[in-house]
Amino acid sequence: MTTFSERVERISISGIREVFEAAGDDAINLGLGQPDFPTPAHARRAAVDAIESGKADAYTENKGTLGLREAIAEKHRADQGVDLDPGNVIATAGGSEALHVAMEAHVDAGDEVLIPDPGFVSYDALTKLAGGEPVPVPLRDDLTIDPAAIENAITDDTAAFVVNSPGNPTGAVSSEADVREFARIADEHDVLCISDEVYEYTVFDGDHRSPIEFAETDNVVVVNSASKLFSMTGWRLGWVYGSAERVERMLRVHQYAQACASAPAQYAAEAALRGDRGVVDEMTASFERRRDIVLEGFAEIGLDCPTPQGAFYAMPRVPDGFVDECIDRGVVVVPGEAFGENGAGHARVSYATDEAQLREALDVMAEAFEAAR
Repeated sequence: MTTFSERVERISISGIREVFEAAGDDAINLGLGQPDFPTPAHARRAAVDAIESGKADAYTENKGTLGLREAIAEKHRADQGVDLDPGNVIATAGGSEALHVAMEAHVDAGDEVLIPDPGFVSYDALTKLAGGEPVPVPLRDDLTIDPAAIENAITDDTAAFVVNSPGNPTGAVSSEADVREFARIADEHDVLCISDEVYEYTVFDGDHRSPIEFAETDNVVVVNSASKLFSMTGWRLGWVYGSAERVERMLRVHQYAQACASAPAQYAAEAALRGDRGVVDEMTASFERRRDIVLEGFAEIGLDCPTPQGAFYAMPRVPDGFVDECIDRGVVVVPGEAFGENGAGHARVSYATDEAQLREALDVMAEAFEAAR
């Protein structure tokens, strides 16, 4: 029989999915990384209008509609002070494809890519699909990415390193000092920094800063998405940007893998970017309240957890068997090792669910903790 590529044999279905499948239909799901808010009405209406008028019937430009790319450029000029040319933006099928095209365009067979450990599951898998070698970099005790650890891990084979702030699965937010260091490392070592900023607007403590604000070379590529910013996970609309030279290479991958992002989703995302941002403030305030509920509950249970400064994840340290005890009792949490070897001894808890269910889940976690001790 025919065989399969070595690249695809090196990866497997995410451990997160295995947890979902093990849970019952009526379980409280604290494993899903998805805001529980509706997509803004003006974004939905823009998609409907585009469909009804026929604007969404045809391919858009490979990079995406000019209107969307101009809205993205305006957003980053306003938020990061980056003088972004709309021609240097590619609209993608979610942040996932943005990460994929960035890896494929910059990583050769055998190249090393430094990734946070624990870190988002796609970093390891997409590095392998590009033929590269993921090199896990342990996080600090507070679960932030340490620039010194990244710099110490760089070798002659290093093509890129990935940073993610606010972080998944940790909820950690990198300080401005650390972000400046990421930019310096990319400049001085002539390696690419792939900055995953899809949780940019969900920051409770401190401020979101991007390495591209401080880089003196073009060695930073930024990945972002409407998914978490505007509660549009199902629309599958993200973007990637960088220098013209880098975008041209990423476009070659995107053109053949995707042709263009979904047209209705592009019109919806443009409207979200240009419209009322009230929903963003509402979501952030709600997630901060939920974070505090979770942290208070963990403290009462006896679970030690670094304080998440953003996103909607917490990563407490848990005893062996805790995750299984939770799942057996109908609460889905994800084992930390699903996000890398250094995630062992932790669990990832998503608090993107309503407060009543969070309180109920915390009661169950207290039982699970006692059973696992």
